[in-house]
Amino acid sequence: VRELLLSHSHSSAMFGSRSLYCCSRIWNRSLFLKCSGSFRASFSTNSVVSKQKLVGTHNGTFHCDETLACFILRLSNRFSDAQIVRTRDHQVLEKLDAALDVGGVYDPQSERYDHHQKGFTEVFGHGFNTKLSSAGLVYKHYGLEIIAKELQLDQGHPDVHRLFLAVYKNFIEAVDAIDNGIHQYDTDQPPRYVNSTSLGHRIGRLNLDWIEPDQSSAKEDEAFHRAMELAGSEFLECIHFHAKSWLPARSIVMECLAKRYDTDSSGEIMKLSKQCPWKLHIFELEEEMKIDPPIKYVLYQDDRSENWRIQAVSVAPERFESRKALPLSWRGLEKEKLSEESSIPGCVFVHMSGFIGANRTYEGALAMARASLMA
Repeated sequence: VRELLLSHSHSSAMFGSRSLYCCSRIWNRSLFLKCSGSFRASFSTNSVVSKQKLVGTHNGTFHCDETLACFILRLSNRFSDAQIVRTRDHQVLEKLDAALDVGGVYDPQSERYDHHQKGFTEVFGHGFNTKLSSAGLVYKHYGLEIIAKELQLDQGHPDVHRLFLAVYKNFIEAVDAIDNGIHQYDTDQPPRYVNSTSLGHRIGRLNLDWIEPDQSSAKEDEAFHRAMELAGSEFLECIHFHAKSWLPARSIVMECLAKRYDTDSSGEIMKLSKQCPWKLHIFELEEEMKIDPPIKYVLYQDDRSENWRIQAVSVAPERFESRKALPLSWRGLEKEKLSEESSIPGCVFVHMSGFIGANRTYEGALAMARASLMA
């Protein structure tokens, strides 16, 4: 491999540094999670440490999926000291330890993770049917190991498996879908507004602009580095959020669902034992725990006052409509007027849409929920 890279380095000098099949650039480990010293000093085209793994991806314009795939692969034990070789030359790629998003082959045994070849239909599984990009392919094979390391748990631990699926659902799948041109919604209507704040858009803007006077390979590599760190930092943030916030909240909601009949004999009112983001979990847990009838109202103490909130559960995630909104005659009323209309003391307010209300006491909020069920 070293001889190939040296010969291609000489060819680049003869034919120009941006030659399509003469440009093979190596990215050292020192750039992985933090920058230290000169960026250019961390590149090498004249020497390769023989024991280091070499991971290939294509040069030229980069996208979210391969920058993220490179970052994820280098979190694994096997490729933790890997160098990144950016090239499209098959002679070079064939000699590398892994190749991502280039080469036309998907074969995890030989560490080849491309998805552009004809007949490629690989999906993540576990109920997900989105065609994978190079990011999804690498995550499918290395995600469990990486999450287990982040949580300092065994790969067989149930929390590791839960986070493995949650991170795919809430982060990786969108990268896969966008790279494969899969629309989020089944509609032929144009979008009502432009949203260019996604990770993919931000990664794309890091490519060299056409007005950039320096279009050298070194400058392109520098941009790729920034893109890889951006994608990787959000990936790690996603893991840490799900480990530190999502997973504990899930446990709280599960316990409260199991105790729903202690709150009310209908089984349709859930009391949160602790304020947490319950809406992230209630739909999945209802299905998992076979909750029937489904929860209509969730009661929880306001974190900014001693009031108790009553919130109607929506019909589905990302939907505003409630399964059973608070009574129409209560909506928009406050305090004494609301208490008089509802015949429940201590009322604070009910929103105009009927999705949420409040009472000064837990007993009052529970009474509001029970009356709403009967309305």
